[in-house]
Amino acid sequence: MPLISISLRRGTTPEHRRLVSEALHESMVEVLKIPRDDQFHVFHEVTDDNFVMQPVVFGIPRSRRTLFIQLSFNQRGAEQTAELFRAIVDNLRLRAGVPAEDVMLMAVETARENWWAAGRTVDPVTGYDARMTDVPDVSLPGVRGDSGR
Repeated sequence: MPLISISLRRGTTPEHRRLVSEALHESMVEVLKIPRDDQFHVFHEVTDDNFVMQPVVFGIPRSRRTLFIQLSFNQRGAEQTAELFRAIVDNLRLRAGVPAEDVMLMAVETARENWWAAGRTVDPVTGYDARMTDVPDVSLPGVRGDSGR
């Protein structure tokens, strides 16, 4: 049950936000193998005075369209998280016209037992949503994938 929070400056169109959401969700489905209906995205449009960022960050100019995206999901390995970041940047560029320099990503990984939603069933062996058929096989303490079945 990933949760994605997207912060951006006020004034974007509903169409732009829809395209951003689609790009993010497609990346999560492709890389994390989450079920298609497992989509929770919250947009936070803020005024200019509440969106503080230097115009050049890490030596790269950033535009007013910069997105701060916080992804919250169960623990994953570093390789899968890096793959997810790449997919998100690519999909945002292709689907929503957001250039890589205007994407800021942060993953917040939480223990599997710290998520709840009515109707969600957790596989006791993997700790992931029981509907997931391709759970990660990572070597993190307490995280078991298909090899643990």
